[in-house]
Amino acid sequence: MSSAALSRSRPSLALIVGFGAWAAAIAVAPTFTTKALLAAPALALPLAGWCLAAPARWITLFLATALLLPPLPVAIGDSGPHLCLIFAALGVWAGALQARELRVAMNGVGWPLLLLTCVMVMSVGLAAIYSGPEIAAGSMARAGLFGVGVYLFFFAAGTPEHRLLSLGRLYAFAVAAALFACVDFYFQFPAPAGYGPQFVWMDSGVFRRAQGLFYEASTLGNFCVFFLVMIAVALTRPRTEVPVSRTALLAGGPVFFAAMVMSYSRASAVGLAVALGVLVWWHRSRLRLGRTLLWSGGTAASLALLVWKIFPDFAAMYWLRLARSAEFVASGTESVLSGRVESWRTLVAWIGANPLQVLVGIGYKTLPYSEHLGTPLVADNMYLSLLVETGVPGLGALLWLNWAILREAARAARSLHSTRAFCGLWMLCFWSGEIVQMTSGDLLTYWRVLPVYFFVLALAVRG
Repeated sequence: MSSAALSRSRPSLALIVGFGAWAAAIAVAPTFTTKALLAAPALALPLAGWCLAAPARWITLFLATALLLPPLPVAIGDSGPHLCLIFAALGVWAGALQARELRVAMNGVGWPLLLLTCVMVMSVGLAAIYSGPEIAAGSMARAGLFGVGVYLFFFAAGTPEHRLLSLGRLYAFAVAAALFACVDFYFQFPAPAGYGPQFVWMDSGVFRRAQGLFYEASTLGNFCVFFLVMIAVALTRPRTEVPVSRTALLAGGPVFFAAMVMSYSRASAVGLAVALGVLVWWHRSRLRLGRTLLWSGGTAASLALLVWKIFPDFAAMYWLRLARSAEFVASGTESVLSGRVESWRTLVAWIGANPLQVLVGIGYKTLPYSEHLGTPLVADNMYLSLLVETGVPGLGALLWLNWAILREAARAARSLHSTRAFCGLWMLCFWSGEIVQMTSGDLLTYWRVLPVYFFVLALAVRG
């Protein structure tokens, strides 16, 4: 062989040797997790190329993996890293590739979203001062996770609609996630490490609340409410203006309702009731209120009966919990709110004693981990936690965001564009429930489902 031919063959030989060494390393790896991590580039590299060939594809891959895959079994953070963050990183790359084509309009929702994100990030320095660098790193990570949904909102709002993930496919992802939650609850599969320990004690045994592929049960309940509201809005509109067939809607409704009940989340049920109330109010002029309420009540009763037939003991416990909550809401607040009031009293007392710190906050998402207040504390109230952690600017940004979403969603609901009108009414009803539910949960920390909500919001408010 000539020297020229030999020099040309060296890269090929090196490539073959490299692939052989890679395959050998996978074969001799001691655990399945190690094998999977070593083999991941064989799938990741072609997938990344396919994704970047059409930059909006990252949204499909990100939302699909966020909803349909559990976190990786790696001891990082509360629940471990998630594969969807790889596609979020690809999304940043995709945005850089088509920066000239993106039309990012700073509409009425964009400014408060951007402000709230900036306040969260700026509070990280205070987290380092009051709680130390390790907790500050966690604060930065959680602000970044919220920022993923904000980035997706701006990307989707500035990308032509025909290039984006369709609502029909998003609905299919959601049904699959809720269906897995139902199956997981029925068979009580072992929860992956890092999942929230949430259980229900009954005479027949101790059962883990339905969490599905999410970190804890409240996220699943909130997620199911979002798509139950979608179904309710779709059933009030002409079939030609709905992106999902009636058959698919009616088939998915029981799945979402069952998963919400199995999550054992009372706040989700309250949020759903508020959302449906707003929907009835929106159509008050063209619908017979009594007939609408009768139809809604009949549908809810049918779904409740179905859940009771399949899971009688658990369903009975859930209905009893809701009934007792309604009965003792005035006279037994402490027991009804599962000890939240004591946490709120502690926060209010600290706010009164430290007014200067409240002006700027102590660092986003530090309360559950920091000793700054004497002991770690779960606020279970988005408004109180943001006031303490990000100060007056953070709470003001959240209130502005809530108002902006309601205002822009209501405008979109009156649009002549069918998709904008549908998504606008959907977000108006759902976010009304979110505003109420924020009084009993840190909803902005649901980072795997917030991008879904912000995606639909982007479809509503886009120019």
